[in-house]
Amino acid sequence: MSEAAGEARPVFRAATVVALVLVGVFAFAAFVTLLAYAPDLERDGSCRPNVYSKCAIGFAALQALVKQEGAPTLVSRTKLPAGRTEGLLIAAPEPERGEDIAGLGFGGPVLVVLPKWNVRPDPAHAGWGLKDGLIEPERMPNKDVLSEVAVDRRKGASRPRLVGAPGIPFEGVSLTPGPIDQLQTFSAKDWIPALYDDQGHLVIAQMPSTQIYVLSEPDLVNTQGLGDRDTFPAAVSILRQLRTGQGPVIFDVTLNGYKLERSALRLMFDPPFLAVTLCFVAAMALAGLQAAFRFGPVRRTQRAIALGKEALTDNSAQLIRLAGREAKMAPGYAELTRKAAARAVGAPKELTGQGLTDFLDRMAAQRGLADNLATLTHEAGRVDGRAGLTALAGRLYRWRLEMTRERQ
Repeated sequence: MSEAAGEARPVFRAATVVALVLVGVFAFAAFVTLLAYAPDLERDGSCRPNVYSKCAIGFAALQALVKQEGAPTLVSRTKLPAGRTEGLLIAAPEPERGEDIAGLGFGGPVLVVLPKWNVRPDPAHAGWGLKDGLIEPERMPNKDVLSEVAVDRRKGASRPRLVGAPGIPFEGVSLTPGPIDQLQTFSAKDWIPALYDDQGHLVIAQMPSTQIYVLSEPDLVNTQGLGDRDTFPAAVSILRQLRTGQGPVIFDVTLNGYKLERSALRLMFDPPFLAVTLCFVAAMALAGLQAAFRFGPVRRTQRAIALGKEALTDNSAQLIRLAGREAKMAPGYAELTRKAAARAVGAPKELTGQGLTDFLDRMAAQRGLADNLATLTHEAGRVDGRAGLTALAGRLYRWRLEMTRERQ
């Protein structure tokens, strides 16, 4: 079998691996982001009296009306920061709800729209609802600021005339909405009238010592009411009279069960912790980039037991070092140096021992060398320790180079 045929082919190409990694990183990042912001996307699509609902009793059309009027709109799912006073906050508590209206955190006017109708799902249209009678008085919101509110309903359909009470904000206002089925009014002890019907019953009133206004008739501002050409301008007038300055119209949904709870995961994606998250992602990307590309030469796998002369020499040196006998090698190294110098200068072969040493020293003296071989050989027999061996070996090496003129 040829070498090419015997080579193992990679399972994936490099481009495929990179693509898989990028897709995996993107999918994981998208999953974490959606997990953090999933509550923001939560909608049940049912017919309820809130700004998310597009059915008859919902207020999606009211939000569209505000946008058409050119005013900014917000949907609040948390307590508003302190200090905001311009604009208008609209809250629509549902039956058997209404707690903590005073704790919504808005310093400007607050319009609380009371519920009126029971609804049941429309099987023909998802998200729509069919009227299922009036909400029973005992199921009306009756907590917090609404504890003193008692509703009353006019029998049958009527087209009431609504008149503003003296004083800001509805003084001099006169509204004639379209027909309203069973007009809902209310009474509350010591509340300040703002808008009442032609029979003197309250439609909008202000809670004493606050900027909280209660609107008893939701059909004046919900999607069903805005569908009437006469009720539409009445809703516009109510919003204009209550909104202050150039602030936004804020629709609260915390009272409808959409309150956004704080999350540590979401905190990672909100300032100022977003910068920390981005730095962490950048560090991980750099670490992955470093791991993906090789740096430096390939380090080959070493044998457990090395082979060859070099390995034998290294092993012998290790044994001598472990035995502490480095100094005993000095005479042998001096003898090797003498033989190497004798071969290099062409010394007579019959010369050996001290005779050869004397011959080499005479040549060294003629060449002006500082050291002589006899002295170095004598010192080799008295070397003590690794440091002494290293110093003597250096002197012998330099003597040999000068004798053999290897430096030139």
